[in-house]
Amino acid sequence: GEGVILVNGIVGYGCRIFYSAVATRFVIGDKCSLKYGARLINSVLGDNSTISCCEVLNNLIFPAHEQHHNNSFLISACIMGQSNMAAGATLGSNHNSRATDGELVASRGFWPGLCSSIKHSSRFASFTLLSKGDYPCEMNISLPFCLVNNNVAKNQLEIMPAYWWMYNMYAIARNTSKYHKRDTRKRKIQNIEFETLAPDTIEEIIAACKMLEVWTAKSYLRSQNEDADKYEYHELRALGRDLMTKPEIVNELEILGENIEKSDRKVVILKTYNAYHAYRDMIVIYAMDAITKYMINNNTFDYDLMYKEFDGLRRKVWINLGGQMMTQEDVDRLRDDINTGLLKSWEEIHNRYDEIWGRYPEDKLNHACLSLYFVLQSKDISKDTFKDLLLKSVDIQNYVCEEVYRSRKKDYDNKIRNATFRNEEEKISVIGNIDDNSFVKQIRKETEEYKSRIERILSMLN
Repeated sequence: GEGVILVNGIVGYGCRIFYSAVATRFVIGDKCSLKYGARLINSVLGDNSTISCCEVLNNLIFPAHEQHHNNSFLISACIMGQSNMAAGATLGSNHNSRATDGELVASRGFWPGLCSSIKHSSRFASFTLLSKGDYPCEMNISLPFCLVNNNVAKNQLEIMPAYWWMYNMYAIARNTSKYHKRDTRKRKIQNIEFETLAPDTIEEIIAACKMLEVWTAKSYLRSQNEDADKYEYHELRALGRDLMTKPEIVNELEILGENIEKSDRKVVILKTYNAYHAYRDMIVIYAMDAITKYMINNNTFDYDLMYKEFDGLRRKVWINLGGQMMTQEDVDRLRDDINTGLLKSWEEIHNRYDEIWGRYPEDKLNHACLSLYFVLQSKDISKDTFKDLLLKSVDIQNYVCEEVYRSRKKDYDNKIRNATFRNEEEKISVIGNIDDNSFVKQIRKETEEYKSRIERILSMLN
């Protein structure tokens, strides 16, 4: 398009670059857009991404990244895809010290709010939402699907784990289908995991549950004037798990996070009890969805035989390699085989990626099933326990369906937002009727299909 300047770069297939965009020393993947004065320098932009207006410098950006407004990436950043940058965000000023610039690393689904200012070096778990604000210190946010807020009045950092699941289900549930629909690449060379609940996010959830158990136990011991340092890690976790069955106690505690912000102020964890159980529900629905699909697709309803298929150790470290999920073992083997010369060409390396992707469904299935052991705290899953999990998963899916509708309905019931319309008829003509919303209809259909799948399996198990 008009006024474009491209210097020393590679442009993938199906891209659109127009209206005074400038790119220097760059790689742009397939089906990307660079427009409206965007500046892309010393950076890699993954497939199906859009950058508009803003300045991006020294970034490695994975697929499905959206950045539409004036904001800045002025430090080394690795953004792992399915991300959205709000207007005015300044991710790491390059003038906050005399030292070499640090880094920002954000896992999938990173979403900084309007005019957010972040100090390097910082790291963010998957689907972290930053509320609008100036964050004065480096952060290591390790709780996925969370809302982070800098409470200036109280001079404390506040984190609500599992925020998306509890309060914005419409957005999180729509995430997977949205990116699948937007993936219009003619040649899908880069393998991409679009599912919100996948091995990387589930492992973050499991780690977060352990942290919440320990932090809750320590907060309780403080409230009892006991020294938490006298307790071993496993003792703190056991106490925390027990407390998570007693909401009347947990909800009265001030629970503090650790090793999250480089400061002396408090980091307060909000709605810990609800978040902990939301995380566990996310693990259950992830696992049961995978298991039940496997049972239906393979027409196997012999529980004992199926149970043996999923015995073993859960692979706990998964790497997001440009959008493709791999176990730590596969990444290490890939790196070693490149170093030793076993893989001599790009074609051989790409073939290895495809080979790993080919067995990913089986690896993912095994991971999903073994993740249940964390929730149950046991590897002995009886047939009755399995039936209980099937019924629980139906309750969770019903919750997802109801929350998708409820979180979307908030936009329709907001009296302040409705004040911009002359009447109800005008509002519906502009934003439509919620019951006609395509995704609301889709999630209702998926819920009915899931319930039918569970009913079939229960009848066969009986």
